Amino acid sequence: MASHRKPRQRSLTGNTARTATVLALAGAAGATAVDGPAYADPGLTPAQVKAEVDRLHHEAEVATEKYNGAKEKSDAAQKKLDGLRDEAARRTGELNISRNALGSIAAAQYRSGGLDPAFQLVLSASPEQYLDRVRVIERAGSRQAVVIAGMRRGLRGIEEVRSRAGDKLAELRKQQADLRGHKRTVQRKLETAERLLDRLTSAQRASLLQQDGHSTSGQAGPAGAARADRGARYGAVHAPNARAARAVSFAYGALGKPYVWGATGPNGFDCSGLTQAAWRAAGVSLPRTTYTQINIGRRVPRSQLAPGDLVFFYSGISHVGLYIGEGQMIHAPRPGAPVRVAPLDQMPFAGATRPA
Repeated sequence: MASHRKPRQRSLTGNTARTATVLALAGAAGATAVDGPAYADPGLTPAQVKAEVDRLHHEAEVATEKYNGAKEKSDAAQKKLDGLRDEAARRTGELNISRNALGSIAAAQYRSGGLDPAFQLVLSASPEQYLDRVRVIERAGSRQAVVIAGMRRGLRGIEEVRSRAGDKLAELRKQQADLRGHKRTVQRKLETAERLLDRLTSAQRASLLQQDGHSTSGQAGPAGAARADRGARYGAVHAPNARAARAVSFAYGALGKPYVWGATGPNGFDCSGLTQAAWRAAGVSLPRTTYTQINIGRRVPRSQLAPGDLVFFYSGISHVGLYIGEGQMIHAPRPGAPVRVAPLDQMPFAGATRPA
């Protein structure tokens, strides 16, 4: 088989030390491609700063989900491209085998049939031997025609595969450009939010983070801690089925792990990465983004929510959590705010689905 080299792909998820510091401080979760102002009015009150930071975090969350979608498409395009290249190499190897076979047939035919048939008959010690050689030559000619026809088909097939690979490569490059664009958008939003927070005193900043429900334990107060202690038992008793129970149990086990945008675990998650990982642990495959996860399973009204249901927020379906009962969910909020328990009322509710 002919060898081929795959193009080296630059990592799209790694961050520089500076960016990692920004993400850890900013506390935002994904976001839209609409850029906000680079700087806010220096005279903003702490409440106005919080409102602006919340807006930037939400826009960052929208862009993160777009990043996740582009990453999924990029990975699929890369996989398809690799498959086409493997197919082209395999077909080229088969074509080379056919060429070698054709060369052998031609050489044999020349050795056996190089003289005019009349001379061969005269020179032949036995007419029977001559006729036998004629039949061999005829059979070789028939084989040669078959091999040539096969080579022509092989060449057409290789060109077709190469054309498809070229199209897939162009698609891959577009997806990679989209990835870079969404990544830059997320970073700009988070950096702008951090600059706003830097204008506050330590006390004002701590007060704003507390209002957001941030805590070092990654949970929403004593009630959340109590639920974490009995997480697996809670899910097993109240979830509508065993798969939902396993998803809930996984989510409890993720409490306190950091928000990492674009991550699906095991050491960090973004919002849709957490729900995907939780249901994957239950044996159910969910798509990667919030706006595709909401189309999985059946819709559930808020009044009929059960543990394990996916709960979505904002009109653009840019945030998702895993419902655990009693009006609470487990979700990955934003950088700086680890996976934690939070009330559904913390964000504008948009809908819910039940995967299994």
